[in-house]
Amino acid sequence: MSTIFDALPRVPFIAPDSREELCFRHWRPEEVVLGRPMGDWLRPAVAYWHSFVGTGADPFGAPTLPRPWDDSMDGARAKAEAAFAFMERLGLPFFCFHDRDVAPEGASLREGVRHLDAMAEVLQAHMARTGIRLLWGTANLFSHPRYMAGAATNPDPEVFACACVQVRHAMEVTQRLGGENYVLWGGREGYDTLLNTDLAREDAQLGRFLNLVVEHKHRIGFTGTLLIEPKPHEPTKHQYDRDVATVYGFLARHRLLGEVKVNIEANHATLAGHSFEHEIAMAASLGLLGSVDINRGDPQNGWDTDQFPTNAQELVPAMLEILRAGGLGSGGFNFDAKLRRQSVAVDDLLHAHVGGMDSCAEALRWAARLIEDGRLETARRARYAGEPWTGTLADIADAALARDIAPQPRSGRQERLENLVAAAARPSA
Repeated sequence: MSTIFDALPRVPFIAPDSREELCFRHWRPEEVVLGRPMGDWLRPAVAYWHSFVGTGADPFGAPTLPRPWDDSMDGARAKAEAAFAFMERLGLPFFCFHDRDVAPEGASLREGVRHLDAMAEVLQAHMARTGIRLLWGTANLFSHPRYMAGAATNPDPEVFACACVQVRHAMEVTQRLGGENYVLWGGREGYDTLLNTDLAREDAQLGRFLNLVVEHKHRIGFTGTLLIEPKPHEPTKHQYDRDVATVYGFLARHRLLGEVKVNIEANHATLAGHSFEHEIAMAASLGLLGSVDINRGDPQNGWDTDQFPTNAQELVPAMLEILRAGGLGSGGFNFDAKLRRQSVAVDDLLHAHVGGMDSCAEALRWAARLIEDGRLETARRARYAGEPWTGTLADIADAALARDIAPQPRSGRQERLENLVAAAARPSA
């Protein structure tokens, strides 16, 4: 079967100073970085939804991107053929999908289940042929009109049951395909107005739902990691998984710590008023760091623009936190990014992934140089080098008064440290 991507070249690695446009300049999966291959640190994945399902439509205009397949089973097979043709040319090792990305909804729940089962066989054959693996799967619990008031938090118990059907089946298909993680994104688990919302009840429903998901994971013997993907708002006014700290509180409240980690998206972090590196550092400090969706927003837009990353320097602080944490384990870097509405040429998707992958690889190398240099870590350790005071509050207060202590302000040396980061861009640094 021919596809729209057949004329695209396979992307080679050439060199950082190459003038070729469709080549990798920094992404070399076999290159050793801090004792491990670059490919093991990054574990990059293509997002099936944006790359092969997204149409370029927006609230003000019709689809613009060429998508020569319809929403039928024949269309799903043609889409899968094209997706793997593209991924073979790009050469990344993983992909990710929602159930409704790869198989049509169907006229009923039962038909949707049958469609996904049939497409799982198609995907399995493509994966065996190409060696491309599944980083994670998930269920789309936000697009269908039934989920307009949420899935797990929906006031209608039958909608809750529909969500149970989709998640159970999507997790089982993920397991069947050898997926290494399973993600839950609460796109509509939140509220638009408190006038009709019972917060305590919805929190309890969401906690019950996630406990059921964890129980089913163990029941079927799925060994992958369960991940929640935080986002503060959009499409709802307020979503219950707004950021990493909120997710931690939810997991602790519902006795789920140790069972679930987080999949952090760069653009979701900035929508929450945080930096990408803050959310990664917070997750690592709380034992929740699992995987990342790599993209960026536009500082002039207040919504989730999902653009491909192109600035390695902006990614260095995030890479530094991932290296400090020892990596992402079974997680990876999923390119949850989409083409711009005007990017209608077939090779635009290849250019987008090449630029994003090279930016990540360059930033990883840059961050590794900072760790090897040692000055950044030495400065951080020195800032906490003081001996902690022990005893009760009264003991500490009495001792401080007895010594009449007068601590002097110490510089945080921020500008010096920022210069060290900037200088690490030069290989000779």
